Amino acid sequence: MVTFLIGMVILILGGIVYGTYIDKLFGPDDRKTPAITKNDGVDFVPMSKWKNSLIQLLNIAGTGPILGPIQGILFGPIAFITIPLGCVLGGAVHDYMSGMMCLRENGDQMPSLVKKYMGGKIFQFYNVFLSLLMLLVGAVFIYTPGDLAVTQILGQKATIDNPTVWIVYGAIFVYYLCATLFPIDKIIGKIYPVFGAILLLSAVGVGVGIFTKGYELTNLSASNWMGIHPQGIPFIPIFFVTVACGIVSGFHSTQSTLIARSVTSEKEGKTTFFNMMLLEGFIAMIWAAAAMGIYNKGIAPELVGSPAVIGLVSRDLLGNIGGFIAIIGVIVLPITSGDTALRALRLMLADFLNIDQKTPAKRFTLSAIIFAFVAGILVFAKTSSEGFNILWRYFAWSNQTIAVFAFSMITIYLIKNSKNYFVSLLPGMFYMFIISSYILNAQIGLRLPMNVSYIGSLFLTGIYAHMTIAQGKKLASSSDKLPDKKAI
Repeated sequence: MVTFLIGMVILILGGIVYGTYIDKLFGPDDRKTPAITKNDGVDFVPMSKWKNSLIQLLNIAGTGPILGPIQGILFGPIAFITIPLGCVLGGAVHDYMSGMMCLRENGDQMPSLVKKYMGGKIFQFYNVFLSLLMLLVGAVFIYTPGDLAVTQILGQKATIDNPTVWIVYGAIFVYYLCATLFPIDKIIGKIYPVFGAILLLSAVGVGVGIFTKGYELTNLSASNWMGIHPQGIPFIPIFFVTVACGIVSGFHSTQSTLIARSVTSEKEGKTTFFNMMLLEGFIAMIWAAAAMGIYNKGIAPELVGSPAVIGLVSRDLLGNIGGFIAIIGVIVLPITSGDTALRALRLMLADFLNIDQKTPAKRFTLSAIIFAFVAGILVFAKTSSEGFNILWRYFAWSNQTIAVFAFSMITIYLIKNSKNYFVSLLPGMFYMFIISSYILNAQIGLRLPMNVSYIGSLFLTGIYAHMTIAQGKKLASSSDKLPDKKAI
């Protein structure tokens, strides 16, 4: 329990101190935001700080901060330290700077920001890669909440021949389409506060239950500090790919830039972007502790690390009624990420193809194309015996790869404006090493020996750092300041 409490202190106090520094580094001011200057009643819509913050939290908190820690805690109590450190030093900085850059750049989404700061060639690759990721997110976040609803709420098997599965998938699909098409304040802005309340109540309930039920939490020691997995899986890079959304997630940058179009003051950025990532880290810590506690009590070996742990924990800690509410909160998470993922994809493709989104017919046509691809991925994942496993592995790796692009873009921005760029360069280098060593070694990658993968990753990380710094200095030498001459 001591290690868990130390981790919570790191998350809370570290988040307060470092968040204040990062906010001061960027320097929010009183200029008008895109929500005000470009208000179109559809995507640029002013909303209150508390509503934006709740929407941001639900946008970024998919299944990652729950399923990731449930699997990641198998590496041992080291997770209680790496989750908060990664969240404060990496994830929160990533989310905050992405959202604040969008505010400064007239509401531009990530592809446009990447093009401006990293160049056209990188932009072309990034745009294709990101579009594929968003399609994967949409499919994953129909599949996982749908199966959870069928198994944990309806008590049925989530097999391909069960018509209930496809009815539930269809219901989520229809909701996603509505959330993608309608103005952000009509669907998402109305229903998210309710979802947010359920989410926070379930997380707090599970957290309290860990103490009241006396769950045994293993402490960090000389024998387990290296993150020893029962199957001998290496801590680096697997842990940091497995636990994505609770630490660093590239998907978050697309959500920060999406909600930035509804922020009415730059001074709300710390709460909306930085602090909401800290809350996600809190959710990840709670579920990591809950999973460790239920494992230490003893469950069937085949259930360890599986989504079934969610139901076991919820009902064990909160009883049938409380457990039911907690499960609903978990199901809400991926649904409230999948809808905005597809909405963000529509906006990014519209910007890239220069398609005006004020006309309902154009929004519907673009959305229909997107949803057709998502449906195809979903059918593949459900009909193939290894379909979902393949889908999840590529989703997890590509998610962290997108974060590497975001960290590089942020670093270039900071170099250009003579700011401390190490706050983003160092986590970017770390994750460049993680994604490189993973794909070089993994079965879905090049299948090289782990030692060889580490060496190759060091080389690729060095190239990444060099190219990022060089691009930043190039832009800095071409002009003294950004186009708007106000303080950055």
